[in-house]
Amino acid sequence: MTDPKPDRHVCIITGGGTGTGAACARRLAAKGWRIVVNYSRSETEALETVSDCEAAGGEAIAVRGNVAEDTDCRALAKAAIDRWGRIDALVNSAGITKFANAAKLEALSADDFQRIYAVNVIGAYQMIRACTPTMQAQGAGAVVNISSIAGVLGIGSSVAYVASKGALNAITLSLARALAPAIRVNAVCPGLIETRWHRDRFDDEGYAKLKAGYEQSVPLATTATADDVADAVVWLIEGARVVTGECLMLDSGKHLGKF
Repeated sequence: MTDPKPDRHVCIITGGGTGTGAACARRLAAKGWRIVVNYSRSETEALETVSDCEAAGGEAIAVRGNVAEDTDCRALAKAAIDRWGRIDALVNSAGITKFANAAKLEALSADDFQRIYAVNVIGAYQMIRACTPTMQAQGAGAVVNISSIAGVLGIGSSVAYVASKGALNAITLSLARALAPAIRVNAVCPGLIETRWHRDRFDDEGYAKLKAGYEQSVPLATTATADDVADAVVWLIEGARVVTGECLMLDSGKHLGKF
């Protein structure tokens, strides 16, 4: 069957069922994009995201896969190609952590590091590798890695998470050089985002205290929402024609130092 809209762009979003990934899916779908919503456990949320994308005027499919597994990454790329014949963008939003005080060195094991790296670093690399041949054949493509200020400032949910985001930023720089000129590779580095990432960690009082403390410590006196991050991701995909190798800080000025 001939595709009636062969020029519609296609984006794969890992971790697309919830939080920032879901916000990116909805934003792009509203602009007519076709979306592969990847999830590993959140099937219900992924299907809700697909419905949101379709209601916004886009097309979407949900595809289960663990980005820590290379075969799953290649299957995600194949799902996009089999369905729509192209891959124009990749958003690496899948991420995990283990909350652990950095001063408590016994709180993290080698297995913790390896599990976090498998998703946050190796998973992102494997997804880029899986999508690169199609993007290069098309002559254009964009990758946006959802990183964190943790990888820049050395503060975050755990040392393993901090290290993984630092590594992801380094991969962004390295592959921006290696994959140019056809593929642009950028990252966004949010600070505290108003998603379930922290809400699930704290009770209501604890979360309110965390949020208020962050807002008091940054020049712009606010936290980002998932939609704020999605706006930046969409710009890096669609509008930033001459931007590559950028790790864009979305932290209300947290990186400027104590306010």
